[in-house]
Amino acid sequence: MSEIPVRVRFAPSPTGPLHIGGVRTALFNYLFARKNNGTFILRMEDTDQHRYVTGAEEYIIESLEWCKLAIDEGVSAGGPHAPYRQSERKDIYRDYATQLVDSGHAYIAFDSSPELERLREEKEKSGGVFQYDHTVRGSLNNSLSLSPSEVEKMLSNEVPHVIRFKMPVDREIVIHDIIRGEVRVNTSTLDDKVLFKADGMPTYHLANVTDDYLMEISHVIRGEEWLPSLPLHILLYEALGWKENMPEFAHLPLLLKPSGKGKLSKRDGDKLGFPVFPLQWTDPSSGAISAGYRESGYFPEAFVNLLALLGWNPGTDKEIFSLDELTEYFSLERVHKSGARFDPEKAKWFNHQYLVSMDDSRLAKEFKKIVREKGFDADHEKLENICGLVKERAGFVSEIWDQASFFFERPRQYDEKVIRKKWKEETPALLSEIAGLLHKTEPFSAGNLSADIKYHLEKTGTGIGTVMTPLRLALVGESKGPDLFSILELLGKEESIARINLAIERIG
Repeated sequence: MSEIPVRVRFAPSPTGPLHIGGVRTALFNYLFARKNNGTFILRMEDTDQHRYVTGAEEYIIESLEWCKLAIDEGVSAGGPHAPYRQSERKDIYRDYATQLVDSGHAYIAFDSSPELERLREEKEKSGGVFQYDHTVRGSLNNSLSLSPSEVEKMLSNEVPHVIRFKMPVDREIVIHDIIRGEVRVNTSTLDDKVLFKADGMPTYHLANVTDDYLMEISHVIRGEEWLPSLPLHILLYEALGWKENMPEFAHLPLLLKPSGKGKLSKRDGDKLGFPVFPLQWTDPSSGAISAGYRESGYFPEAFVNLLALLGWNPGTDKEIFSLDELTEYFSLERVHKSGARFDPEKAKWFNHQYLVSMDDSRLAKEFKKIVREKGFDADHEKLENICGLVKERAGFVSEIWDQASFFFERPRQYDEKVIRKKWKEETPALLSEIAGLLHKTEPFSAGNLSADIKYHLEKTGTGIGTVMTPLRLALVGESKGPDLFSILELLGKEESIARINLAIERIG
């Protein structure tokens, strides 16, 4: 590891909700920073004002907070390199764009949108694709083909223009990527990208490189989709005289559809019924609501854990990691090159693992919200005991209610299949005997109840199955549920006896 302090940035564009692929990029940056005692920066790359979406920046910040990815510097934390929104730094970029023009590494282009569209259409008619590059730039409407006086006149008349990078001809760019190894690209295959737009804003390329340099970024960890832009960024570092301060690069693999074919999208989530955003998102223009992992009942720890293992391997069979453990194990060298298939069922599995291992007291606090929504109430100790009894059968806190609703309301009906199979002519009398036994059991605990009932059945020669299933049916309404004696204890003596008598009356 270089002696240069590790400084990484997560730099999303506030053009909508944060995709889980973006959260994974933030997570890997965070883990790398923490592993190397570095700095994790949040920067908003909002240079595309036409695509800016109100509320998106706040959504991104809240998503990172929910995931417990604490920002050291950035829009939500401040810092020595403020401002951290690119829209507030545009004067900086103009100076560097001008520097590139003056040094001959960039040029001014006056081509209008209709002119460029006409060239694209003509090229398409002949079966090709138009590219603004070294083969055509000398004949187009720019400062390379116009005289200095013509350029000056057009600038004086405020003719709309952009600044394009002058891509060198037939030069091989050799790049080392931490994840992908050596990458080679010939510049003759690349176009002259716009660096500064006619609206006075920089494009991603110029702003990104400039900010990474000025904010002293040591490692750029970003998605695979930015790999084609890397040669241009390398050349910008060279052209601006920053080659010695160029960061190391690592391009993360794509998140793939559950089928493994193609990039994971919102449409896949809508089709298959799982979220692709960390939090619920309401589109400000249409009002359409997209589900989020938080609102779907996922724990942030489980969500982060599942994302960490999408494209990264710890080198062990271990799958459950706390954020601190992920930090300890993480390395970019163990990130895969190939795409990572997203499995919605595995996501549920992670949440179940965290729910089962969670402290019953914390779980009870979450469950209490649902109990109150259903119109019931219970003391914290009882809720703890209920959660402890049924959590193995639940994947989400909301599912605890499905497994435990009978603790709060008496059965309204009884499972007909169980009645036909297990409710015999002698059942009412046997249950009446059990009710009488419950009257006498003190203290009314699961252990005592188990001992007393089993002793009674043994003494009377009654088979356990003959009584236990009808007893469960009377208490729960069906044959499901956790340990029967624990159910009796939590329901209490009076309620248990009342339910037995009610079942005898209704079924018998």
